[in-house]
Amino acid sequence: MGSEKIVRSFRGVRRGALLGFGVAEHLAISDVARVFGLRTSAIRYYEQIGILPPATRKNGQRRYDNSALFRLAVVQRAREAGFTLEEIRELFFGFPPGTPPPKRWHRLSQRKIAELRDRMKRLKLMEGLLKRVGNCRCDALDECGKKILRKDRV
Repeated sequence: MGSEKIVRSFRGVRRGALLGFGVAEHLAISDVARVFGLRTSAIRYYEQIGILPPATRKNGQRRYDNSALFRLAVVQRAREAGFTLEEIRELFFGFPPGTPPPKRWHRLSQRKIAELRDRMKRLKLMEGLLKRVGNCRCDALDECGKKILRKDRV
């Protein structure tokens, strides 16, 4: 089965089912982008910042193999979990060689969970402030400012 036929069969297929299709070698950047729902510029950027290894070239066009698809699947999962591109770079390159994936994921996940807990605390504080200002009874914004500076509730 040629790579063009395999790519056509990607349309409408869940990402997890890709391996059942015997993922092709030498996919064009547009085909890879379609598989992952990305823009081609995102894939080029991932190459530029080192998250994705440089593609091979065929007639001047980028061509990707299975390893690029596997790498992009990890990148996409990490993005879904809220990791930044810098954190994803750390996942791939920020550990001593031979560090197993579970240890990498665990360390980064624990840090991300702590960040999320801090963010949730801040969001709760913001919610409280919004409720208070939503109950404002001031006649003018200057009056609100005066009360805020006196640390009265607005």
